[in-house]
Amino acid sequence: MKSSQPDPLCRRRLSYVAPVIVVTVTLAMLLILSARFYYYVKYPNVDLKGRASVIIYIPTGTDFTGILKILKEKSILKNEKSFIFTAERKHYIKRVKAGKYRIHDGISNNELVGQLRLGRQEPVHLSFQSARNIAELAGRLGHQVEADSASLMKLFLDNSFLDRYGINTYNVFVLFIPNTYLIFWNTSATQLIEKMSAEQKAFWNAKRRKQLEANGMSIQEVVTIASIVEKETNKDFEKPDIAGVYINRLRKGWPLQADPTVIYAWQDYSIKRLTEKHLKIQSGYNTYLHTGLPPGPICIPSISTIDAVLNFRNHPYMYFCAKEDLSGSHNFAVSLAEHGRNARKYQKALDQMKIK
Repeated sequence: MKSSQPDPLCRRRLSYVAPVIVVTVTLAMLLILSARFYYYVKYPNVDLKGRASVIIYIPTGTDFTGILKILKEKSILKNEKSFIFTAERKHYIKRVKAGKYRIHDGISNNELVGQLRLGRQEPVHLSFQSARNIAELAGRLGHQVEADSASLMKLFLDNSFLDRYGINTYNVFVLFIPNTYLIFWNTSATQLIEKMSAEQKAFWNAKRRKQLEANGMSIQEVVTIASIVEKETNKDFEKPDIAGVYINRLRKGWPLQADPTVIYAWQDYSIKRLTEKHLKIQSGYNTYLHTGLPPGPICIPSISTIDAVLNFRNHPYMYFCAKEDLSGSHNFAVSLAEHGRNARKYQKALDQMKIK
């Protein structure tokens, strides 16, 4: 009669086979998990459908649900589930950072989450040349950064806030040096003004401050004169001459009689030719009625114009008038009689062109 007990040899075989099976199964599971991890984390998950890159904006206060909505609206992800998996493991869920981001085609979840988690933003090239009033300035800035024009205007009208920068509502333009600045899109209104203040301080370096002192002028006075010169001509070569005329008038106590300031007072930039009606407007910016400088700059003058005022030309001219060839250049005069002749030639040219 045969024994029901397992063969010792069989038992030995099972003792060898069982661990092999366990190891094999374990390795298979690890391979499956590794493949899944690679697919979820390292495999390209951004498909921009032929686009090399896209820009996304993440507003301040956005949570992870908001991120998913933004990515979905832009049709960026091939697999949202794998993105969430990666975001959870990289602890991005509660570390969402606002900003402007350029997302490139073909990147993995690991790269995308890493970029967003570290806040690697696409900088904004901020510029604001040629703003004619603070509302226009606020609008131009608001189109380039997260802070909207309303939040900027609120600060531009808050003299208690502006006082810390040595300016007021009338001379906000003094703070803005026209250039192109690299900033982050999610810069707040207060941070933006702080940035402009730092840039202004850097602009008014020792050399320019020495020129201010030599000319006996303040920064506000130079920028205000420069803003008028800016509107009088686009010819760089004659800017020091026009600045010289205005400085001569200021030193003699004459009214500036600057047409651009009257146009600013009317806030009507379609005016091509001033009439008696225009010259009667009751405003501190009417330099035909009031002597001295207007309350503040009438635009943001270019750096070249500011430097032209700092290096104004010493000459005897007290008048200037646009040339009759309508080239944009000017005739300069010492006497009123000479100026009158120049003005009549210019007026005749306007009449011939039927410019009212």
